[in-house]
Amino acid sequence: MARPREGKSVRHFSFPVGGRTGASIGILGTDLTGATSVTFNGSTSATFTVASPSLITTTVPAGATTGTVQVVTPGGTLSSNAPFRVIQ
Repeated sequence: MARPREGKSVRHFSFPVGGRTGASIGILGTDLTGATSVTFNGSTSATFTVASPSLITTTVPAGATTGTVQVVTPGGTLSSNAPFRVIQ
């Protein structure tokens, strides 16, 4: 796994800060171009789109649980600074 970059993180989520599995969400961050994976507390999202260097759209994967969202980019792994709440 890539080492975290100093001073880089997924800054916040688009509203809402949680959702059900299968829900579409947007992740705002920095330097997201070239992202290779998105995980929700360890559960990998099968589909995501890097819409811009600061926006990824994705779907909350089946099996996801409340916790950290991570985005792997060419420059390292970015981690959310707040947990994403998976609603059952």
